[in-house]
Amino acid sequence: MKDILCIYYSRTGNTKKAMEEIAEALDAELLELRDGVDRGGLRGWIRCGRDAMRRTTEPLLSFQTGQGLPKYRLVILGTPVWAGRCSAVMRAFLKAHGKKLPQTAYVITRSSKNKYAEVYRQMDQYVPAGHTAAVSLRSGDVGSAFWQEEFLRQVRELLAAER
Repeated sequence: MKDILCIYYSRTGNTKKAMEEIAEALDAELLELRDGVDRGGLRGWIRCGRDAMRRTTEPLLSFQTGQGLPKYRLVILGTPVWAGRCSAVMRAFLKAHGKKLPQTAYVITRSSKNKYAEVYRQMDQYVPAGHTAAVSLRSGDVGSAFWQEEFLRQVRELLAAER
């Protein structure tokens, strides 16, 4: 049974790619979130920005994990940044399940040069202990692979210290 869960939402595939690589490196369970809203194309992009700015959410489609959320040693949450905020889909997950997560780490993906550290604080509002590690990745950026490896190093160090 895997004791790390990588759970994410990805509209364009950038967050998905990063989370797949992280899950593989940590031998973690991987789960993609969906809310049933059509977020494709220009119209979907506008909807994403509007939902993020208004902090509105839609109910998530049902999902299944290998074990109950509180039983994971670490839950790594991956989300794109929309209008300076975490995605509405991740916010919906955090609102519904954040209090059940004993230990979290964050992976945010972005298209701008801004690292969006405030997104970590936004997500911390929904989890009991805040985050233990975090990384802000810009797809296609020269340093992206380095920061992803640094995040993995921090997570491995954190998990080794708990044993």
